[in-house]
Amino acid sequence: MLISGWMTAPGPSIAGCTRRALMWGLLGGALHAVQKRKLWPSEQRRYLDPATEFTIERLTNPAYSSRLPSPPARAIARRGGFLLFSSERSGSWQLYRLDERSGQAQQLTQAAAVDPHAFTLVGNDDSFCYLDEGLVRRVDLEGLKERVLYRLPPGWRLEGGLSPSADGKEIALVETDGRRWVMRLIASKRGRVNTVLERAAPLRAPLLDPRRRQVLYLHQEGAFLCGRNGEANQRVPAPPGAVTQAMWSADGRAILYLHRPAEKNKLVAIREYDWQRHTDRLVAETSQFACFAVNSDGSVFVGASANVASPHVLLLLRVTRRELTLCEHRATDASSVCPIFSPDSRRLYFQSDREGKSALYRMALERLIEPTDLEPAPSRGGMGRSR
Repeated sequence: MLISGWMTAPGPSIAGCTRRALMWGLLGGALHAVQKRKLWPSEQRRYLDPATEFTIERLTNPAYSSRLPSPPARAIARRGGFLLFSSERSGSWQLYRLDERSGQAQQLTQAAAVDPHAFTLVGNDDSFCYLDEGLVRRVDLEGLKERVLYRLPPGWRLEGGLSPSADGKEIALVETDGRRWVMRLIASKRGRVNTVLERAAPLRAPLLDPRRRQVLYLHQEGAFLCGRNGEANQRVPAPPGAVTQAMWSADGRAILYLHRPAEKNKLVAIREYDWQRHTDRLVAETSQFACFAVNSDGSVFVGASANVASPHVLLLLRVTRRELTLCEHRATDASSVCPIFSPDSRRLYFQSDREGKSALYRMALERLIEPTDLEPAPSRGGMGRSR
C-alpha cells in the first residue's frame, strides 16, 4: 500500500522532475543498460555448398536482417576473436559483438536510429564508432560508455559509411544535403573535425592512406587522390570505363581498384596504380566481380561475381591470375555481398539474402591459402603465396 500510494502521489519536484519521473528515468536507464549487454544464443549452422561442397557456416538467422559495415570499415577484430555487425533481431537495428568460438552475440547498443551500414571498429579493437540519428558516437567495448564525436548539420545525411584510418585515429566520411557533398576527417578520440573537400557532385568511399597523408575517394569521373586539406587533387589515370571500388595497398604505395571497361564485351578487372611512379597496370581480369577485397599481404583477392548464371564467391591468386570458386552467394545484389578476409587470412566472411533477409556467412580458408601475418611487413613485392 505504501508503495502504491507513493507511486500515485504527485510528490515534490526534484531539480525540475517529480519523484515519479525520476524513478522511471532511473528504471529506464537500468533496463537500457541491461538490454545493451544482453547475450543472444548462437545461431550458427553448417552446410555444404551445392556448387563446391566446401563447408560454409551461416552465422545469423535469415529470418531477420544482419549486416556487415560498408567497406572499407573494419568489422573483424585483429586479435580479439570477435565480429562487429548490425542486426534487427531485437526489433530495431542495433550493433552486436559475435564471439568467434561460441557464436553468442552480445548486444552493444540500444539506440534510437542506428544506421545499419555506418559503423566500424577503431583503435586497438577496444572501441567502435557508429551513426545514430545524425550523431557519430564512439563506444568503449569494456564498459560500453558512449560519447558523441560529431553531429551532422540539420538536413544533412551520411553518404555511405564510416571509413577508419589504418591506425584507427581518424574516421573519414562524406555528408550531403542533396546539393553539396562534403568530405570530413574526424579524430576518433576527441572529435576534432577537418574539412577536406566540398563539391556539387557526389563524393563517396573516402579512405586515408596508411600514413594518413592522402585521401583516396570516388567521384562520378573516377577515383581521385588529394591531400588532407584537399590540395593536389588529381584523378587516378584509369583506362576508359568506370571505377566501382578502390582501396590502398597495405604499404600505401599503390591503389587497387575494380575497373569496368567501357567496352561491353570486356571483363571487369582488378588494376593497380602506383601513385609514386605514376604507372597503372592490370592485376587480373575477373569473373565479373561486383565487389572485392584483398588479404593483408596483397597476395590473394576475393570477389563476388555479378554473373547471373554463376553467382559465386571466388578467390583470385595474384601470382597466377587464376580463380577458384568457393561457394554460391546467390544475393539479389552482388555488390552487397561485401566479402572480407580475417586479418590472418584464415577465414572469409560475406553476407547474402539468399535464404530470405540478409545473413552473415563464414568459410575456413586454411586448406586453400597460407595464413598471413597479423601485422604485415610494409612490402613483399606483391607476389602471392598459395598452396
